[in-house]
Amino acid sequence: METYESVLLVKSEVFVFKIPPRTTNRGYRAADWNLNEPQWTGRLRLVAKGKDCVLKLEDKNTGELFAKCPIDQYPGIAIEAVTDSSRYFVLRIQDDSGRSAFIGVGYSDRSDSFDMNVALQDHFKWLKKSEEIEKEKEVPKQELDLRFKEGETIKINMKITKKDGSEVSSKSKARPNAGGLGSGILPPPPGGVKIPPPTSSGMRTTPTSSPSHQAPLQQTTVSAS
Repeated sequence: METYESVLLVKSEVFVFKIPPRTTNRGYRAADWNLNEPQWTGRLRLVAKGKDCVLKLEDKNTGELFAKCPIDQYPGIAIEAVTDSSRYFVLRIQDDSGRSAFIGVGYSDRSDSFDMNVALQDHFKWLKKSEEIEKEKEVPKQELDLRFKEGETIKINMKITKKDGSEVSSKSKARPNAGGLGSGILPPPPGGVKIPPPTSSGMRTTPTSSPSHQAPLQQTTVSAS
């Protein structure tokens, strides 16, 4: 698959200076350069192609390459900030044969150097994240075992609701006895006999008698004296 070159940053004006050899480990100082007489002025482009990141110094009008600075990490030896200013840097430029040299570069505005810092930091953060994703793809994922172990049990609490939304109690209620006091009806006393209602003739009947079996009434004759 072909990889295309992407442009991370473009600055229309950058100054290049010849710098003296560093004699101590204190770092470079822009005040030691002849800032009033830059050796070259042109355009800066920061480009990326796959994992390769290159800072290119080009002619403003023709686009001809003046120098290039491959960057394998940031911060690093390829781009080093000076100790006395935020607008100047030291670049390690290389040609196609691998020979390298150090030059000074600077901007007239601090915002330009800030933009270059942010572009480089974002690129290498993205590169690191991409490498982490690729490593995760190579490592096989461990399957999740959801099977029950021997002797393992599970307890489920179920909540049952009626259609009206009320809950059903899990405790069963004792039903009242039909013949007990809870029914509201008093039972007859033990050994009691139910008395039938009186008849129209004033006589009472028993369960074993009927009007047809009653003895006829005797008439009494009264004589006048």
